[in-house]
Amino acid sequence: MFINHKVIGEGYPVVMLHGWSLDHQVLLHSMEPLFEKRTGWKRVYVDLPGMGRSDSHPSIRNSDDMLKTVLEWLDDLIPNQPFILCGNSYGGYIARGIIHLRHEMVRGLLLMAPMVVPEFDSRTLPQQTVLKIDNELMSQLSSDDLDEFRSMAVLQGESEWDRFRDEILMPSKQSNYEFLNRIRENGYGFTFDISSNSFEYPSLIVTGRQDHVVGYQDAWQLIEQYPRATFAVLDMAGHNLQIEQASVFNVLVNDWLDRLESEVF
Repeated sequence: MFINHKVIGEGYPVVMLHGWSLDHQVLLHSMEPLFEKRTGWKRVYVDLPGMGRSDSHPSIRNSDDMLKTVLEWLDDLIPNQPFILCGNSYGGYIARGIIHLRHEMVRGLLLMAPMVVPEFDSRTLPQQTVLKIDNELMSQLSSDDLDEFRSMAVLQGESEWDRFRDEILMPSKQSNYEFLNRIRENGYGFTFDISSNSFEYPSLIVTGRQDHVVGYQDAWQLIEQYPRATFAVLDMAGHNLQIEQASVFNVLVNDWLDRLESEVF
């Protein structure tokens, strides 16, 4: 099956896994500027199956199948090479599955607003909160765009809207929702436990204090599994924390990359 991906740079592979119903652009826009002054990294941005421009293969019926497909693709793309993982939301869940099954190959991890508990009703979530709103901007949006932006954004200003539109809203329109809904119905969570193995490589877990989609408290339960992890909860940030608190996000990720470079190069 065809899996769309974009490779930038040469060197140590960093595999970027986006969130549910999005595509590689959400991580491309947030991560690529951080590599402008760094060398030795090969960034691999992927569209997960059924999302972006990647195929929706009928053999993928649940998240176990999704993980298997991603692993087969990785084995072809970077065979027998150690690599770094970056996972956003559902991509973070897949990243943890990869570590569970390829523990000996992964040398670092970034979890960005990670999905930890697959069942929405079982998540510990803060109430939805809006901390900034540009009423003039909101009055100019179409009803559909307004509903989408309001459903996610903690900061509802022009700069946040521009990035939300380009990195979240537009890519989501390409997804095969019939395919994605089948995965949700047949097994959104893995059939095996991914919380048992300790991962002792430089890690970063970044969450939003106002993230009402996956929350931050469930992610804190992971901290003992990642003894080399920095854990951050960003105020004035929801599920799209890399947009709403870009400067703090950049500082944290640069620190993570510094830690990686001191060990893997």
